[in-house]
Amino acid sequence: MKDEKGRLWFLRGMFLPLIALMVSGPGVSGIDAQSIRDESGGNVMLPLKKITLFSSGLAYYEHRGALNGQGRISLPFKTGSINDALKSLVLNDPASANPSVTYQSEQTLLQTLKSLRIDLSDEPDMALILARLRGAEVEIAAPSPINGRIVGIENRGSGDNEAIEQWLSVYTAAGLKLINLKEIASLNFKDSELNRDLGRALDLIAASRNSDSRDLVLTLPGNGSRQVSISYVIPAPVWKVSYRLDMGTGGGGEPLFQGWAIVDNDGDTDWREVELSLVAGRPASFIQNLYPPYYLSRPVLPLAIAGAAAAESHGTGYAMPAPAPLAPRSEKSMVLRKSEILAEAADAALEYEPAYEQSSALAGGAIQSAAGAAAGDQFEFTIKKPVSLDRRMSAMLPLVESKIAARKLLIFSGANAYGRNIHPRLGAEITNTTGMKLPAGPITVYDGGTYAGDALIEFWNEDEKRLISFGEDLSVTGTIIEANSRTLTAVNVADGILSISRSQDYIKTYVFKNVSTQSKQILVEHPKTQGAALESPEADEQTPSTYRFTMTLPAAREITLIVREARPVMERITLLQLRPEAFLSYASSQEIPPAVRGALRQAMDMKRAVSSAEEAVMEAENRRSFLVSEQDRIRMNLEAAGSQTQQGQEYLKRLVSLDGEIDRLTPEIEKLRSGAKTAQKAYEDYLSGLRL
Repeated sequence: MKDEKGRLWFLRGMFLPLIALMVSGPGVSGIDAQSIRDESGGNVMLPLKKITLFSSGLAYYEHRGALNGQGRISLPFKTGSINDALKSLVLNDPASANPSVTYQSEQTLLQTLKSLRIDLSDEPDMALILARLRGAEVEIAAPSPINGRIVGIENRGSGDNEAIEQWLSVYTAAGLKLINLKEIASLNFKDSELNRDLGRALDLIAASRNSDSRDLVLTLPGNGSRQVSISYVIPAPVWKVSYRLDMGTGGGGEPLFQGWAIVDNDGDTDWREVELSLVAGRPASFIQNLYPPYYLSRPVLPLAIAGAAAAESHGTGYAMPAPAPLAPRSEKSMVLRKSEILAEAADAALEYEPAYEQSSALAGGAIQSAAGAAAGDQFEFTIKKPVSLDRRMSAMLPLVESKIAARKLLIFSGANAYGRNIHPRLGAEITNTTGMKLPAGPITVYDGGTYAGDALIEFWNEDEKRLISFGEDLSVTGTIIEANSRTLTAVNVADGILSISRSQDYIKTYVFKNVSTQSKQILVEHPKTQGAALESPEADEQTPSTYRFTMTLPAAREITLIVREARPVMERITLLQLRPEAFLSYASSQEIPPAVRGALRQAMDMKRAVSSAEEAVMEAENRRSFLVSEQDRIRMNLEAAGSQTQQGQEYLKRLVSLDGEIDRLTPEIEKLRSGAKTAQKAYEDYLSGLRL
C-alpha cells in the first residue's frame, strides 16, 4: 500500500520462508535493542525514538533513522512478545516496494536439525552418529591412519567380565577392519557437504541456547538515502501513578494537586533520550497465537469410481435481487496511516507550568509536568523532555501539578453502622480543575504542612467532583437509630374492587456528637432504600446508591438528622370473593374511612341476605330429595306386599300423599331460587356501583 509520502507496510502475521536463525540476549519489554541492528554491516540504525506506555499493559515502540540503500534489519523479541509483534508490526519505507519479514517459527529448529544429513536433533552419541552414516567415506587416526567407508557399529564383550564395547567396522582397500571406538583419536568425513551440515547443526544448537529470544529479520530492498521508521506494540509493565494533595490550610495557600507517573524499564537495554508518552484508558487488547504453525485436518473421501447416487430433493428456486453497486475505493482509503494506530493530538496539547507560590508540604520549586491531550476516548500524557532510563530501572516522572478546588469535611456513611458509635472519616471534596483526565491511583494528603493520611481515587474526569477520605476524626462520634412503620394513605372502592394504599416508611435518625472546640462540616451518605423515595429532608446531592446531606456540626454540640423514605404498598381486594369474616374485619377496621366502613357493612348485610336465600333454596331442595327417596322405598315395599292386601293399600295412600307434597314443593323451590338470584344480583349491582 502506498501513499503520497511513501510506503507504509502493515505486517499482520506474515509467515515467509526462513532465511536465517539469529538469536540474541533478552530485551526491553520484549525487544533486545535500544537501536535496531543492520545485519549487513553491524552498524547502529533506526534508534529508538518514541515509547508510548498504556495502562492496559502494552507499549508502542517506534524506531526512526536514515537508511542508505538496501537494509537488512534484525528485531530480536522475547518469545512471549512475538505474537503481539507479528500482529502490530508497521514498516514505513518510501523506497521499498517489496519488503519482507522472516523468522524462525516455533518448530523450525527441530525440523531443520532433522532435515540435515547429520541428525543431531535427539542428542545422539558418536556411535549412533556413525551408525546413521553407513556408507560415508571417513579418514580415521586410530592411531595410524585408516581410510574407508563406514559399514556399521558392533557391540562386543571384552575380557572375562564381558564388558560391552563398541567397534566401528570400516571397509578399506585391504578389506573390512574393526576399530575400537576408544582407540579413535580423530575422525574426518571426506564429503564436504556432510561436514558443512555438521557445522550448521552445531551452529543451530549453539544459537538455540537462548530460548527466550527470537529474531524478526526485515529486508528493505530500496535504493538511495531516506528516512525509515519501524513501530510495533508489545507487552510492557503497566505504568502507575501516585498523587499528592496539599490542602494548603497551614500557610493559608490554595490547595495544590501534584501527580507522578511511575514507569519501569524491565529490559536489558538503556533508554536514551526517547520521547515518552503515557496513555490512560482501557483499549481492547488480546493475544492472537500467530507465531506457531497451524495445520488443518482434512476429511478422507472415498474414491469416486462407482456406487449409486444418493437421493436428493431440491427446493423451489427464486430470483435473487440484484446486488447494490459497490462504491469505488480510493487509493487513500487503502492506506492505514500510523496516526490511526496511535492517536497523537499534538495541536490540542495543554502545557501546565505553575507560576504560583508552592504550599508548604510540596515546596521546593515548580516542576515541569507532562502535556496532556485527548487520544480518542483515552487521554495521553507526553513527558515534555526526552527521557533516559537505565536497564532494569524504574523512574518517577512529573505528570501534573495544578491548583484545584478542595474543601475539608467529615464523611459519615450510613451503611452498617446501626446500634454502635463510629467515627466519621476525615475527608475532602475535590474538583478536577487540572484540564486533564487522571487515572486511578493513591493520594498522599498533607494538611497544615504535615502528613494527614492516604486516600484512593478512581479514574477522574475533567471538572468532576469527587470525595476522598484519608483517616478518622476521633473527636466526633455518630450513631444510627432505625425505625419502620406502615400508614394508610388512601382507600378506593370501584368496580367491586377495594383498593387500599399504604406507605411503608423507613426512618433513620443520625446523631452526631462533637467534643472538639472547633465547628466542622460533615457530609452524611445515606444509603438509598430500594424502591423507596426520599420524603425529607431534601438532599444536597445524590449518587446512584446514596443521598448526601451536608451539615455544620457546632463545637461541643450534638445534632440530629432524621431521614425519611417511603415506599408505596398497594392492596387490591375483590369484594365478590371476600369471605364474611374478612368482610367483617375490613368493615370494623378503624383505619378505614367511615363512609367506606358503612358501605362495607351494608354490603355485608346484603351478602347475609344472599346467603340466607341460598340456604332456604338448599333446604327446600333437600326436602324434595328426601320425599323422592321415600317414594322409591314405598314402591319397593308395595311391590313386595301386593296392591290388594291391606298393607298394600296403606302404601298406596302414602304414595299419593308424598306426590301431593312434592307437587307443592316444586313451585316453592322455584320461588326461592328466584329470590336468591334477585338477592345475588342486588348484591353484585351494589358492589359494582360503589364509587368511594
